[in-house]
Amino acid sequence: MLAFTPGEPAGIGPDLAVIYAQNPKKELLIFADPDVLLSRAKALNLELKISETETTSHAKTLCVYPIKTKDKVVAGVLNKNNAEYVLKTLDLATQYCLNGDTQALVTGPLHKGIINQAGIYQDKNGQGFSGHTEYLAQRSGVDKTVMMLATAGLRVALATTHLPLSQVPQQIQSHSLEKTLTIIHQSLQSYGIQNPRIVVCGLNPHAGEDGYLGREEIEIINPLVEKLNTQGFNLVGSVSADTAFTADALKGVDCVLAMYHDQGLPVLKTLGFKKAVNITLGLPFIRTSVDHGTALVLAGTGNISLGSLNTALHYAYNFINATYE
Repeated sequence: MLAFTPGEPAGIGPDLAVIYAQNPKKELLIFADPDVLLSRAKALNLELKISETETTSHAKTLCVYPIKTKDKVVAGVLNKNNAEYVLKTLDLATQYCLNGDTQALVTGPLHKGIINQAGIYQDKNGQGFSGHTEYLAQRSGVDKTVMMLATAGLRVALATTHLPLSQVPQQIQSHSLEKTLTIIHQSLQSYGIQNPRIVVCGLNPHAGEDGYLGREEIEIINPLVEKLNTQGFNLVGSVSADTAFTADALKGVDCVLAMYHDQGLPVLKTLGFKKAVNITLGLPFIRTSVDHGTALVLAGTGNISLGSLNTALHYAYNFINATYE
């Protein structure tokens, strides 16, 4: 059975759960407020039953671990009083995965801004909530995780995640990049790719152009690539990001490591939006997620796609079975 957290209750996460329940294909345990799910089902004019005791899915029934919101949820309207509820669903689902009670965690979209407005969370460095990836790492006692998104024909991992662009260069350090590449390499091996070929993008335009456009490639990225290749890695780089994603460049490539969020993800989402999955590498359990946001304006309308949720579930089950597609 998989754990599923719908995320922000005012967004489309509850809709995803309700619509999926109409014809369930996988066993899910939903960590959510039953009243939110029932209310959303009513808005969607869909039949829904809640089971808080059974673990076997049936059509139009959701197996739910009940967690109450603090305030009433209105579809499309953020409420910072319910931010603590969102984190509690993650805490309990994470504990279930760590205990082995569920085989993997699949997450719906949350809203980072409203969690930070609530002022209920700081990480070990005193920073606010920056996303699922970092939060799950801290809750699991893991020092380092890697965000990777995947769609048919392309996998993109990130050296840095949710940072202002001005802070990215100072985070591109040899020790951190080595940990990132090691996690990617070992994770892909564990999912059946014996000798993963990983393309490493440069930070600067044209990968620094021999130092004329920046020296991070010369001083940090390229020496690390050479070092790891002597240890059995199969790395290519640093490569200019403006050509790294062409069809010819991607032949035989298992993953592209982008230096920052918007260097790699616009390409992947253009190719596979609604059919892509967000994967956290380096956790002690499997975690996949939808590739989209809360879509507040669509909450309660039924005008949404289950494509990314189905993809996230598909990848989670493949990972459980140690296969990678």
